[in-house]
Amino acid sequence: MQLEGNVHVFGDHIDTDVIIPARYLNTSDPAELARHCMEDADPDFAACVQAGDLIVGGENFGCGSSREHAPIAIRAAGVQCVVARSFARIFFRNAINIGLPIFECPTLEGVRTGDRLRVDADAGEVVDLTQGRRFAIQPLPPFMKDLLEAGGLMPYIARQREQA
Repeated sequence: MQLEGNVHVFGDHIDTDVIIPARYLNTSDPAELARHCMEDADPDFAACVQAGDLIVGGENFGCGSSREHAPIAIRAAGVQCVVARSFARIFFRNAINIGLPIFECPTLEGVRTGDRLRVDADAGEVVDLTQGRRFAIQPLPPFMKDLLEAGGLMPYIARQREQA
């Protein structure tokens, strides 16, 4: 899996209430969630994000509530992947379950909003194409790669049933 896109950088401890504020949880419409994604951290994010962009976070990205709305909002906004130093465990699993690729990169630093990154899951690295820097990422277990390739848990289960 190789992903490449422009970056939006957020700091440490970005919680699910920042990713999608609780005042918008009266809907499960992904498009509506996308319109408010990250607005408490960056009010211009939803207007600026382009399909295929990436989010880079710091420590403990996705902490807080266990709501699935957060990774759904990110994916619906067009973000193709999130790379962070670390993730809250429930956010990590929710993201994989809805088909949003996320990668832990403990040494990630110095990446700036607007930089262009390439994430190569097979090679186990992130390359900042703008600055010419490389960072190792934590490999995903094969079953998580299978879930992502299927588009998430539900499409994975449907595919497994079709093959049975």
